[in-house]
Amino acid sequence: MKQALKVTTLILFIGFLSNSVYAQGVLTFEDVMKFEDIKTPKISYKGSWLAYGVWPDRGDGYALVQHARNETQYKIELGSNPIVSNNELWAAAYKKVPLAVQLKEKKKAPKQGLSLVSLQNGYQSEYENVRRFEFSNDRNWLAMSRYQSKEIEDLKLKNKKLGAEVTLINLKTEKEFQFPFVASMAFDSLSNYLAYSVVDTNGKGNGVFVFDFKTESTKDIERVENGFYSNLTWDYKREKLAFTSATLDTTFYDSDAELKLWNASNNKIQTLVKSADTKQEWALRSNNSITFTHDGKRLYFGMMDQAMVDVDAKSHQPKKDEDAEIDIYDVESIIKDRGMDLWHGEDPLIKTQEKVTWNRRRNHLFTSVYHLDKKKWVQLADHEMPSVRVQQSPNVTLGNSNVPYQIESTWDGSYNDWYVVDLNTGKREKFLTRLGGYAQLSPEGKYAAYYDDKDWFLYDIKTKTTNNLTQNIDVPFYDEDHDFPSDVPGYGIAGWIEKDEGILIYDKFDIWNFSTKKSSVINITGGEGRKENRIFRIKRLDDKIAIGKKEKLLLTSYHDLHKNFGFYSARANKAGVSKLLEEDKKFTILAKAEDSENILFTRQAYDEYPNLWISDNATFKKTRKITQLHKDLKEKWNWGKAELVDWLSLDGTYMQGVVIKPDNYDPNKRYPIMTYYYRFFTNRLHDFDVPTTNHRPVFAQYVSDDYVVFLPDIRFEIGRPGFAATKSLVPGIQKLVELGIADKDKLGLHGHSWSGYQTAFIVTQTNIFAAAVSGAPVSNMTSAYSGIRWESGRARQFQYEKTQSRIGESLIEAPEKYIENSPVFFADKITTPMLIQHGDADGAVPWEQSIELYLAMRRYNKDVVFLQYHDEPHHLQKFSNKLDYAIRMKEYFDYYLKGIGEPEWIISGEPYLGK
Repeated sequence: MKQALKVTTLILFIGFLSNSVYAQGVLTFEDVMKFEDIKTPKISYKGSWLAYGVWPDRGDGYALVQHARNETQYKIELGSNPIVSNNELWAAAYKKVPLAVQLKEKKKAPKQGLSLVSLQNGYQSEYENVRRFEFSNDRNWLAMSRYQSKEIEDLKLKNKKLGAEVTLINLKTEKEFQFPFVASMAFDSLSNYLAYSVVDTNGKGNGVFVFDFKTESTKDIERVENGFYSNLTWDYKREKLAFTSATLDTTFYDSDAELKLWNASNNKIQTLVKSADTKQEWALRSNNSITFTHDGKRLYFGMMDQAMVDVDAKSHQPKKDEDAEIDIYDVESIIKDRGMDLWHGEDPLIKTQEKVTWNRRRNHLFTSVYHLDKKKWVQLADHEMPSVRVQQSPNVTLGNSNVPYQIESTWDGSYNDWYVVDLNTGKREKFLTRLGGYAQLSPEGKYAAYYDDKDWFLYDIKTKTTNNLTQNIDVPFYDEDHDFPSDVPGYGIAGWIEKDEGILIYDKFDIWNFSTKKSSVINITGGEGRKENRIFRIKRLDDKIAIGKKEKLLLTSYHDLHKNFGFYSARANKAGVSKLLEEDKKFTILAKAEDSENILFTRQAYDEYPNLWISDNATFKKTRKITQLHKDLKEKWNWGKAELVDWLSLDGTYMQGVVIKPDNYDPNKRYPIMTYYYRFFTNRLHDFDVPTTNHRPVFAQYVSDDYVVFLPDIRFEIGRPGFAATKSLVPGIQKLVELGIADKDKLGLHGHSWSGYQTAFIVTQTNIFAAAVSGAPVSNMTSAYSGIRWESGRARQFQYEKTQSRIGESLIEAPEKYIENSPVFFADKITTPMLIQHGDADGAVPWEQSIELYLAMRRYNKDVVFLQYHDEPHHLQKFSNKLDYAIRMKEYFDYYLKGIGEPEWIISGEPYLGK
């Protein structure tokens, strides 16, 4: 019998990979792997060209550079991440290595290359071993950083700062220039220079240089043996280059650095900050981030904690003489080899979180600013206030500190004290204590806005007064759908009016303009959002930091009941909206051409692939479809159609869900149901579900194979998350039965992570499901509560007391709630066959949670199978594992809901055979 079962399973497995076994129109696993998807779409500077990749879920793809108004297009085989030059004469894309070569050659496989395409005649030039590339702003020059040769790579194991070869191409003349051992490079914004630094094998050629495009010659800015130059940063509009300068010792560890400025107009270097200028507990290092303000008057940079620098220095100290005598009784030497972490009750962060955040904390930059016009610098951040915002405002910025609240963040939310920081003196003044959200500075630095306790506030920095903006408005500015035990958040700031004269703030549906000088307020969407259940949001098409007083605004819209999308317009200074485009589709703006009004966007629906469209301008009166991917979708597969369904939860709450039916849906037939859910899913009504092999089911695959897919919304209650999920979902399933859609004996339930928990819990409360798949679930809240989220190092306590798990109290305060909401305590009530999946390197949900559920069900002789995937995180990453899980998931539902096959792994398991 077992041999027969093996043959049946093999045939079923092959059937999943080949269309020949299924009826025509069924989406197979091979189809999923081959399904092409548009990647990294871009519109050119003038809007005349589009560049994008077309790649399948598995296998080789290509890039296309396509004219926006005619049929001209150039295909780059194996091309990825293509871009078009600003002058629209060239396009370039990385050239990937074929997957078959990667799998066969593995580490010996060749590196990616580059394809350069002339948009005048389509001629393609190929370059090998290209790590990255960049066009100059005028797109007349192309710089390519190469992968190192094997010999140089071996040297780089010792000296990680060693540079790589760079090829610079004059695209007008096709003349090439080679620069060896380039450690970093940067084009200036005016396209006059390429700055680059060199770190070579013996240190004698180290320095920082600029290549002048006019003379096609190199200038030495500074050249020092064993020098190390980094953070090359050009001013936005001026020919000035800032950088850090340090030296490398014999272990290739860089010294304290200096901040320098080179001025192209006079070819002079200015030392702005010397290492000796810093205080004893701080160090200026090459590990840095440098930013010019747009007006060119200030240069932001960072200081490092000297204690952290000392830790790095110790790791670079020469090793002790290996020939020296060893005292086997030297206590200090013996103890040095101990393996131990000391957990103290007063630690700001628990040890696991300390470890995960170590590199971030070690390399943290404490913001400082150099005033170029005043020739002085000021350190702004320190240990008491470690975070300072880099802003364009001339006189002040904002700083924040979570230091006083780090211990309680283990079980509570994240809080900060907020400060106004004087850029000229570094002096700070606290204006907010223990804020759970964020504060935002106005562009000119006159005001700070923040949300707290369901209202928005405006703090006047000059007068030090605070005004509650929303207290007298009779609509809520807090999240109306919030169902977590944390403080209720707001909907955010939409922008600031120029000269700091107003601030735009969202409620759930509408946009409000609050004057900063008067007590006036304008609902610029005229209340149409709330009246029509339409959510309006501003879509900025430029990078301006302020909105014009009378500016015409482009709005996106989403209907909260009908779930469709569109575009509207409004004015910043008056009430009312005008419809531009709205359909039963989903629209997404991708980009606007920098030098034209052309807008790149996608249109999609469940059964319409999101091809690329262009609108001539923001009115959307003239639009055209550019790409034609999957126009034969319905001809090839029984893809299905999505529609809304509604019902009342057990407590009378209005609920909605998405039902996806096959194209050949027969109203006289009842279908097996595959339910997939998390929280709110009806906003996906018009989402095209791109077939991808991963931890979740591919909707079209199930629909094309005669299932109906159900995507219900779930509304939660604090303290009763499992019960709330049950009373939301079960009536929705019953509604499908009442409508004649669902076969009541063929109901399937699938969830992963949070919905994996819901799945495990729901089947303890009802026996209506014929099969359930639960991926990475929490099964025992009492043990999970004091566990660790290993990927972040955080204790899981905050999750139950404040966020997703929604208990709202500690385990000690409310142990009964943790027990009542834990599936493991009710495993004896389960009658539904369950497939559990978990990766044993899960950093979000401890995989032991699945073991607990498996053991509990096994103890009570329940129908359970547990798939443990080795060395896998919360979501499976290895393609072989993803495909295996997808196949088994489909086999599981087919077996229990359709009676197809007799998979031995379901019926009698698989023995361990030493692998």
